Amino acid sequence: MRFIRFQFKDQPARQGWILDDKIGEVEGDFFGEYRRLKAEIPLEDVRLLAPVLPGKIICVGRNYADHAKEHGVEVPKVPLIFMKPPSSVIGPGDAVVLPHQSQQVEHEAELVAVIGKRGRNITAEAARDYIFGYTIGNDITARDLQKTDGQWTRAKGFDTFCPFGPWIDTEFDPSDALITCRVSGQPRQMGSTRDMVFSVGTLVAFVSSVMTLEPGDLIFTGTPAGVGPLLDGDEVIVEIEGLGTLKNPVKK
Repeated sequence: MRFIRFQFKDQPARQGWILDDKIGEVEGDFFGEYRRLKAEIPLEDVRLLAPVLPGKIICVGRNYADHAKEHGVEVPKVPLIFMKPPSSVIGPGDAVVLPHQSQQVEHEAELVAVIGKRGRNITAEAARDYIFGYTIGNDITARDLQKTDGQWTRAKGFDTFCPFGPWIDTEFDPSDALITCRVSGQPRQMGSTRDMVFSVGTLVAFVSSVMTLEPGDLIFTGTPAGVGPLLDGDEVIVEIEGLGTLKNPVKK
């Protein structure tokens, strides 16, 4: 099933679900008790928003060997994690804004796991029980600031640097899905989730050994090789086989 947040006309944001090309409202809580209403609003008539408002956004660096290689760094022995602030979130169709502090902003296409229930010290084998579903993310990065700062908070944390969506798919299989990224029609990234250094289950186990995971938290699982620059006027499109497409324009 695919869950969304959406805006219809000038009404407040609502939760919903998708059936073919129609949307139905969801009453209650995605991560608890809810009731699906009849799907009767045409998908083309609504604006899709970021499908959840996360409390935490945990990201994983260098989780594809070819991406580590293109930056001339070693693959980590344990997952390399960092965080993006919730204020960096935007939804599908929203613009990535290039900050004046950076001259080298880049895309990073990623599979994102959405946590569905509270957990601490979760085993890799039990991780599936704590994942609500999956969505598509783009870990926008100010690469020049990442290199000069050492710490990655500024490079990863600008407003608009966390596009994700367009929905959460509760039935998606993350074991072997093709991830691609195109920028203004030019192919940039292509890789499979099977090439992750650390699996989704391992990442959930590792992160939950450090911090309690809460419903709605996101885990960005890393990006394959091919990251590159974003310029004013570009459109960046991330696609994951079987999951969907995330499109965002880029502007100054």
